[in-house]
Amino acid sequence: MKQIHNIQPIYNQNSKILILGSFPSVKSREAQFFYHHPQNRFWKILAMLYHHEPLTTIEEKKNFLLKHHIAIWDVTQSCEIKGSSDSSIQNVIVNDIATLLNKTSIEYIYTNGKKSHQLYQKYCLPLTKKEDICLPSSSPANAQYSIERLIEEWKVILK
Repeated sequence: MKQIHNIQPIYNQNSKILILGSFPSVKSREAQFFYHHPQNRFWKILAMLYHHEPLTTIEEKKNFLLKHHIAIWDVTQSCEIKGSSDSSIQNVIVNDIATLLNKTSIEYIYTNGKKSHQLYQKYCLPLTKKEDICLPSSSPANAQYSIERLIEEWKVILK
């Protein structure tokens, strides 16, 4: 079934890094906020990397991102998807990442997981001409990565 992305990107002109997911999960679409599934480790990873107390409210999360010059969005604007399964994504229409880059100071683009990396490489790279760095997915479906291993891999965003 065709789904439309219903979450605005979080960024400002001072954003230096962009983290792109593939498409919001069912829970994220319901809450209209990124990485809202309680088992997704995205917010825990960021809080631990920046030695910050756990981020609980949407307002805290937005303020944290802007304070640390992090922008977040997803590659996909609309697609056909079964539930929250990245592997089921088809008939993709992408978000306008190039325009977002023009409004910011983004130096690095990180993709959260293999699917967002594949989609970015296929649809966005030809337009942005800016390579992404693929990070292991923070999704609970990526069970082979412990939180410690994810934090080790995600440290690259701190440079």
